[in-house]
Amino acid sequence: MGYTIKQVSERTNLSAHVLRFYEKEGLLSHINRSKSGIRNYSEDDLEWLGLICCLKNTGMSLKQIKEFVDLSAEGRDTLKQRCDMLIEHKKNVEAQIQEMNKHLEKVSCKINHYTKQYHEYRSESL
Repeated sequence: MGYTIKQVSERTNLSAHVLRFYEKEGLLSHINRSKSGIRNYSEDDLEWLGLICCLKNTGMSLKQIKEFVDLSAEGRDTLKQRCDMLIEHKKNVEAQIQEMNKHLEKVSCKINHYTKQYHEYRSESL
């Protein structure tokens, strides 16, 4: 079973423009087409698209994603390189999460601080 670009767009919340851009940039390669040229996405294409979105949404650049896709196309000889890329990316994501947790902790402290001040102010007003 195949999917049209419209169906893939609806399933992924990515515009048809973005899907075509990813294809043009080589991130989604070898999308099958009908005799009339209409794109026909496979389940494998959707799986790749899911990985591309995951990597992009966690901060990997399109250039790095393209490198990963290119390595994948080369086959099993690049498994170590791909693993190394994902391990490095995972470290970067974990560092971002730690940094965001520090910011979240500060925001939480400020919420507690201002909530306490607000309650004191309200009790003084009564």
